[in-house]
Amino acid sequence: MDDHTTDATVAPPDRGTPTGWLPDEGRWEHDTLRRALVHGVRLYNAGAFHESHDCFEDEWYNYGRGNAESMFLHGMVQVAAGAYKHYDFEDDDGMRSLFRTALQYFHGLPGDYYGVDLREIRTVLTNALQDPSELDGWKIRLDGARPEATEADYEYAKLTEHGP
Repeated sequence: MDDHTTDATVAPPDRGTPTGWLPDEGRWEHDTLRRALVHGVRLYNAGAFHESHDCFEDEWYNYGRGNAESMFLHGMVQVAAGAYKHYDFEDDDGMRSLFRTALQYFHGLPGDYYGVDLREIRTVLTNALQDPSELDGWKIRLDGARPEATEADYEYAKLTEHGP
């Protein structure tokens, strides 16, 4: 673990033992990754795709290239950007391109990564390539639930934003 990804204030998973949680140590392997995910997933679920993207992207910069954390976060960036293209710009070709890239980044990663249900994400993205309406009403599952955004999530996103 890198010191720059440590934050003892990050809570444990609500349930289960997802990849990334170290139960014997009572902490996440990369606390800040989990924190970015919690905020980003909640914002995605609220339809705040740009803000969600910023949460994932800001954390992605901590990991360099070629490791599982980088691949996962880069994929999540693509998921949020694809939804943004679909809903805000009605650009389904752009969405498909981003989702194809996300699926490549997710290839080989565990199905429950840092509490995110990657199995379901892969299925939804694959189906949305054929029928973008698969995204309608879909929310990302985290720790078995589909959490909603709070004001704290929007405040976190403001700290991570990189522009329009």
